[in-house]
Amino acid sequence: MFRGIVLTVATAVFLAGCATTGLKSAAPAAVLVSDTHTTASLRNLPPPRKPLDVAVYEFADLTGQARPNPDFAESSRAVTQGGAQILVDVLSRVGDGSWFRIAERTGLRNLVQERTLIENTNRAYGGPGPLPPVRFAGIILEGGIVGYDADLMSGGAGARYFGIGGNVEYRSDTVTVNLRAVSVQNGEVLASTTTTKQIFSYLSSAGVYLFAEPQRLLEIEAGFARNDPTQLAVREAIELAVFSLLVEGIDRDLWELRDGSAKEALVASYNQRYGAKQ
Repeated sequence: MFRGIVLTVATAVFLAGCATTGLKSAAPAAVLVSDTHTTASLRNLPPPRKPLDVAVYEFADLTGQARPNPDFAESSRAVTQGGAQILVDVLSRVGDGSWFRIAERTGLRNLVQERTLIENTNRAYGGPGPLPPVRFAGIILEGGIVGYDADLMSGGAGARYFGIGGNVEYRSDTVTVNLRAVSVQNGEVLASTTTTKQIFSYLSSAGVYLFAEPQRLLEIEAGFARNDPTQLAVREAIELAVFSLLVEGIDRDLWELRDGSAKEALVASYNQRYGAKQ
């Protein structure tokens, strides 16, 4: 009997190891960040008459929200703390890189330290002359993640008949982003916009629970869960904020397209799609 128990345990361990190995081998390779619903609109934005010199100092999580958990208090934040890095990456891709010249500011301390090191070394060892000046920005992009509403909508449904059935559960959260363009010359807020993005999660499961034979219980369960990545939701909200800011600025002649004839169609398409002013 003891030998049978040992054999059973060894078999279970072997099968678990095989399953784990299979999962590891099935793990996908790293990929670039997926496009969102707004990525194409940004990438295809007509080029400007002149690129905008901009700087991003920070794009902080202003919500103070912890990750939702019904069982215990979470110390992790509900949204990414890398909003500034996402915003800079988004800006670099607008109009295939034609819209912005981005001055590095989120890592300004490292930049200044490296420039100081180079200049001190050149001075001590007779190297090349002083470095060229750091690029200035005409516009500072300010804002942040200003809202995170959890369980904005939740619910589910299920049924079971003679021990056989299934159920579906879902919940919806919302992240809100604000972005504004501030003139460096006089501090005026040139344009401001606020966007929201829904984060949807659902769980679908089914099971069988019945007596196949007297004293023998059959129990089978299976399920599938899907959660929208919060980071991608934040990115999409930021992308739409950048797109909205640019189109509204074009409409108000704050910045111009290289092809002025494309302005009317672009603004009309934006107003129709996003319910802006008619």
